[in-house]
Amino acid sequence: MDCRDVQNLLHPYSDGELDLIRHLQIENHLDDCKECAERARSLRQLRGVLASTSLYHRAPDGLQAKLRATAEPLPTPSGRTGQRRPSAMLAAMAAGIFVLLGAVTAGFLFSRPGTIDDRFAERVVAGHVRSLQVAHATDVVSSDRHTVKPWFLGKVNFSPRVPDLSPQGYTLSGGRLDYLIDRPVAALVYHRRAHLINVFTWPAPDDGEQPVRSLHRQGFQIRSWQHSGMVYWAISDLNDVELDEFVRLFQEHTAAAPG
Repeated sequence: MDCRDVQNLLHPYSDGELDLIRHLQIENHLDDCKECAERARSLRQLRGVLASTSLYHRAPDGLQAKLRATAEPLPTPSGRTGQRRPSAMLAAMAAGIFVLLGAVTAGFLFSRPGTIDDRFAERVVAGHVRSLQVAHATDVVSSDRHTVKPWFLGKVNFSPRVPDLSPQGYTLSGGRLDYLIDRPVAALVYHRRAHLINVFTWPAPDDGEQPVRSLHRQGFQIRSWQHSGMVYWAISDLNDVELDEFVRLFQEHTAAAPG
């Protein structure tokens, strides 16, 4: 494992999201590489700072008094003033605080080098490599789409489209449940000769269409697109021509016969 591989995986490593084999490989690399070890140490320090109680402060007495003064009294059954409740001003102030915190968090997350696609591609590569290294490419082993598709029932909150591309030389091998970022996804597994193709899919946030985008990471070819309310990320060590053909066939079949 070289420095580029390790640096691409430092964030999931620091979050404890990698499998044991990959985790140990990174630890061994950090023992020998000062630059990568320093990056990992910086990440740990940042996590410690964000978790520090020094970031949280008690409101001054004067501010507390002002907030209490803006509260509205709760009427009692007798019409007399009773317990006080927060006014719209208090709610607005609280909302402003949460907006500010959200902006700070988003600024930190998106200040990391690279585009959103670049950072998501890191997770796709990690998921692909993990499935190869731990010999866990499939939870359900079958070349029958009518076996693979219903296997996901109850495991994810959507029904993945599972086209049969065996006549075109891309054999369905099965599927598994995987996780990318913060969501469970369906991973469909195909083979082209000895080359494994992982297709990660989950519901899109909208019904918009997005054309195929090409990425190359750590020796793998990656294609991502959005169609009919579903997001797709395909990854393999196949050459560009064959992976593009696979994606084209996959799109044609899912468009012609959804599901």
